[in-house]
Amino acid sequence: MRPHLPMPTLLALAALLPWGAAQAARPMVTDDARIVDAKACQVESWARRNQDSTEYWAQPACNFTGNLELSLGGARGKDDGDTRTTDIVLQAKTLFKPLEPDGWGWGLAVGNVRHAAIHTSSNLVGDLYAYVPATFSLRSDRLLVHTNIGWLHEREARRHRMTWGLGTEAQWSASTWLIAEVFGQNQGTPFYQVGLRYWLVPDHVQVDTTYGNRAGSGTQERWFSIGLRLLSPAFLP
Repeated sequence: MRPHLPMPTLLALAALLPWGAAQAARPMVTDDARIVDAKACQVESWARRNQDSTEYWAQPACNFTGNLELSLGGARGKDDGDTRTTDIVLQAKTLFKPLEPDGWGWGLAVGNVRHAAIHTSSNLVGDLYAYVPATFSLRSDRLLVHTNIGWLHEREARRHRMTWGLGTEAQWSASTWLIAEVFGQNQGTPFYQVGLRYWLVPDHVQVDTTYGNRAGSGTQERWFSIGLRLLSPAFLP
């Protein structure tokens, strides 16, 4: 069964999903200028509760070469007891300037995301996107500011959009970070999200939770999420 959200809302949310599925450190949508460590992998998984549906995401990623992170993942949606695959995402990300303490870094991510609710044909190509993530480090990495600027091609609608994001991470304690961000497109009202992440095992096991909504909106477009992020040590040949 398809979500009960009206189609304009579905299209708006789907257009933002490439950012949600990109390799921003959970739970942020705005991506950062960092990638998985060389020869290592990570798995990000989370559940997102919308007003009328629930999404379950899994997003594994690996860095085989040292400066190219490849990820392939997707989501299954649950609505009125019916669960089905709703999104499939393939992305590649590289860095042109690695982030350093009290410095800055930037890179490039490109990807393809296919939405079952919109892309009903057997064609595996969905919406294409690319964006430039930049991160600025302050206070010896205890405060991070992320900016994204990008492009999205909506295949079914045959139109192009500019995408953008601005986010912050602030260290509250040795294991806890606070996050806040706003993101959107060149048209329409932006979305915002606030939350926190907590390291159960430093640099290896992280849990997080967030609340998000569209600015100025009521309850129809709000969401809550809870996630788990696992990072491996280097093990690839």
